[in-house]
Order: sequence, then structure tokens, then C-alpha cells
Amino acid sequence: MLPANYRIRLVAPSDYEEIIKICTLVYPTEKPYTRDELEDHRQVFPQGQFVAIADDSGAVAGVHFTLRLRMKDFHIDDSWDILTSGGSFLDHNPEGPTLYGADIMVHPGHQHHGIGHALTDQARFLVQEEQLWRMVGASRLPGYGKYASTMNIEEYVVTVLNGKLFDPVLSIHMKDGWTAIKPIHGYLQHDEDSAGWAEVIQWVNPACPPPPEFELR
Repeated sequence: MLPANYRIRLVAPSDYEEIIKICTLVYPTEKPYTRDELEDHRQVFPQGQFVAIADDSGAVAGVHFTLRLRMKDFHIDDSWDILTSGGSFLDHNPEGPTLYGADIMVHPGHQHHGIGHALTDQARFLVQEEQLWRMVGASRLPGYGKYASTMNIEEYVVTVLNGKLFDPVLSIHMKDGWTAIKPIHGYLQHDEDSAGWAEVIQWVNPACPPPPEFELR
């Protein structure tokens, strides 16, 4: 549950500068979103852009950006740049049956308070409200870099899923109820900690499961 001193609302233009700062803190090797990109997100799918706000300061503590896609128009190995149209979200499909979790970030000063989990739940509520089939994302694997020379990616993921290793991102996603689908390479351009790998994950809406032809493989 979200701590009592935080609340979640939709992104507003006044949040953009703080969101950009969070991007630089969480992804120091990646180019942060621009104001124009954040405005594109809000224009094409406003109900899918969430911020967690710390009530005591009014600061943005975390963000979750989503868009709707028809996944059969893409390939499971497609990178984040392809799935988000270069971070603009201009490929949002208002008829898309899948909610794509493009990004979730929590300010380092507000981590370990359940904010990421609460933001994920907010996106799941959206899936249910819009009667979508599922939510799909890709989990970074920042623990893999130090094991890349001793085990392949499939072995690493299985070991994490079995609880024998802890991955700072994938392990948390699994606790949040996601299902691991497949490791892919090159999802993020500069993710050296993950040795270039990510794990495709999904959550299926129990009230509206997808037909077999829409399953991820």
C-alpha cells in the first residue's frame, strides 16, 4: 500500500522538470526525457501517465508512463526505442488491447516505501477500467552484469525466479505479480549493469484474458 504521506495523480506540465531530474538520477547513462516528449505522452494518453507525490513537500517521488499497443504489430525482441517511438509514445494505439509499461522510476530519496508497487497497481487499475487484456513491460536485469562471465542469461533468470539470486529489479517485479516471459538483448542502449539484457514480463487481466494468438512468445 502507498504510505499515508504519498498520493498518486495524473501527470501535469508542472511536473516535467522534476520528472526530468528523476530520469537523470535513475538512468544516469541514458538521455532523459525532454519536455516535448513528456507533453506528447500527456497529449496522446493522459490517463496512462502517473506521478506519486510526497504530500509533505509536494515533490514528485515517482512516475509511471504507459501507452496502449497492439503487440502483434511488434516483435517480442523489439527495443524500448521501437516500442515507444523513440520515447515520444506517438505510436500509442487507442484501440490497442495491451497496456505497455514504458517506464517506472522512483526518486532515490523516496525508494523502499512501496511507491513502485503502488504505481504498478495504478496501471493495473487502468487495465481493468479500460477492459484491456494485459499489461506488458520489460524488466532490467542490473544484477546480471557481475554474473555474465559465469552464466548465460537463461541460467541467470531461472536462478532469480527460483529465489536463489536476488536481482534488484526483476525480483521486485516478480513480487509484484508479474510473469517472466523471455530474456531479450538490446532493450536499452546503455544498460551496462544488465549487460544489455532485459526480461519481457506481463500481467494478464483475470477478467479479460487474451486469446492465444496474442500470447507473447
